[in-house]
Amino acid sequence: MTGPEENTVSSPVEMGEPAVETQAPPAVEQQLGPDVSEVPAPSAPPPVAVARGNGETLLQSFLSIIVIVLFVITFIVQAFQIPSESMEKTLLIGDYLLVDKVHFGQGGILSWLLPYRELKRGDIVVFHYPVDPSQHFVKRVVGLPGDKIRLRNKTVFANETPLQEDYAVHVPGDRSFYRDNFPSDPEFANEVDSHWRSEMSQYLEDGVLVVPANMYFVMGDNRDHSLDSRYWGFVPRENIVGRPLVVYLSLRNQQDDNADGSNGKLFNSGRLLTHVWQFARWDRMFHLVR
Repeated sequence: MTGPEENTVSSPVEMGEPAVETQAPPAVEQQLGPDVSEVPAPSAPPPVAVARGNGETLLQSFLSIIVIVLFVITFIVQAFQIPSESMEKTLLIGDYLLVDKVHFGQGGILSWLLPYRELKRGDIVVFHYPVDPSQHFVKRVVGLPGDKIRLRNKTVFANETPLQEDYAVHVPGDRSFYRDNFPSDPEFANEVDSHWRSEMSQYLEDGVLVVPANMYFVMGDNRDHSLDSRYWGFVPRENIVGRPLVVYLSLRNQQDDNADGSNGKLFNSGRLLTHVWQFARWDRMFHLVR
């Protein structure tokens, strides 16, 4: 059986992912690797010497723009890259996302101004991975606080009602009793986190998992290749960063376009920039994430 893969996001919803290099988009994610990779924010330019008068006005305008950009990056949106397949076909390897950090905010002094709302079942969320908070994952919310969750033959039941999940992808013939009939005995599921293996029993009630207060049960859309709450437990509310808003760029794996058939060949970043039209998935540009 092919092991599940974790859908992590690397900042610029699974069995691990190779290191994401700037030379080429990653192919698949390694066990317990990050779901999303964070895209680093641009660094501020060095100070510029300006003359007084118009020069001071120009500098003030420039600094104002920098402050606004930093505010937006810090509080409103954040860029991430998808390096794994656990959210396919909703999110693809090579998708670059803008994540809305406001939508699921928890209120506060700006609650009267910003459009906060509570999390709902079916929402896609980016969050700090509970096992290693330095990593970001992206998954879909399946269980809310108080929900009773179980799977039978890959079908998810919430409060004894089967969920209609048109977005869920399964591999025909790929079977795993623990994965497909959660929560079953994790003894033979090697991918289960050791802490979750010992703690899961305290949340079971008549063979059904009960989601505790301020916690969420999440799963990847690529159900047979997703290292998710079945393997490491719940996502605390405070770990949730936001929701993917839009795919602003999407690049195919460059190795798929390697004419000489050498699957191990990597292209340098210069070629990526000059041949971006070869690798871009134009139909996914500015694609809204749902």
